[in-house]
Amino acid sequence: MTQEQKDILLKAGIGDATDVSRYGSGHINETYKVETASGTRYILQRVNTSIFDERLLKSNVMRVTEFLKSKGVKSLEVVAYDSPWRVYKFLEGYESHDVVEEPHQAYDVGRAFAKFQNDLADIPPPRLDDIIPKFHDTPDRLRQLDEAIARDVKGRLAGVGQELAFVDTWRERAGRIVELMASGDIPERVTHNDTKINNVMIDARGEAVVIDLDTTMPGSALFDFGDMVRTATAAAAEDEPDLSKVFSKREYFEALARGYLEGAEFLNAAERENLVFSGMLATFEVGVRFLTDYLAGDTYFHTAYADHNLVRARNQFQMVKSLVSQESDYEAIVKSFL
Repeated sequence: MTQEQKDILLKAGIGDATDVSRYGSGHINETYKVETASGTRYILQRVNTSIFDERLLKSNVMRVTEFLKSKGVKSLEVVAYDSPWRVYKFLEGYESHDVVEEPHQAYDVGRAFAKFQNDLADIPPPRLDDIIPKFHDTPDRLRQLDEAIARDVKGRLAGVGQELAFVDTWRERAGRIVELMASGDIPERVTHNDTKINNVMIDARGEAVVIDLDTTMPGSALFDFGDMVRTATAAAAEDEPDLSKVFSKREYFEALARGYLEGAEFLNAAERENLVFSGMLATFEVGVRFLTDYLAGDTYFHTAYADHNLVRARNQFQMVKSLVSQESDYEAIVKSFL
């Protein structure tokens, strides 16, 4: 335990801390588990201020957690928030997973995030702050890719011809959700924006708590569902280089859609019509981001080797192709639950 950590805990009223150790698998913030002499445990976290605006982030997190508490909804409980440090109560009896290994886990993910969106649907004004502006603005992601192509700072452009050709086949469709939101056909909602299984904690009774609220902000429910499709139905990790192993698993999509649609009664007609498309688009968008970072010299995503981001981009584009090949089947699944 460092002196800074001890001081933060004392300021939070925790004077009997006996151990502070690294916790979890996150790569953005520094997260620690705090043990105390009384047996009460806490999560101590230092926010990465190079990514997040401390003021906006604190405002959103406090508003979301306090609103959920006012409704009697189980959520993260903030003990103290003294930027850049914050302290949460440890969620005793809950556990999370890093990988979806069974269809029922995909169901749990869908159900948990549908409930999360539903619970926050009536959060009172003002509008939550945009923590990362244009986070799911796919046309803007393409603009950033085009800038990286023009600069080609690492001389990598010659090796990505096939990937860029694939991107071009999607350019006309890439703005669909943004355009539907601009027209008002798809409403802006409070969304999580990082809907992976390790951000869902579940207890023995099946009660789920959504954690990691840092990217909770206004957006489209479709991108939350689309990223669930991308992560919860994938047969391989997003950096698997053997593309024969990369595809979307039908039974996992069915479980995910069932869990999500059981709770997402707030969806309007346009959102329902684009659920399957959202999985394709969210996956495409992430592939574009990987390819952009590869051409820009790997400045955003952490890489383990020279072509890591290119491998990721190819992987995601292959996942898009798998989703497209199963589009009619997935549409039938969604329709059966609606």
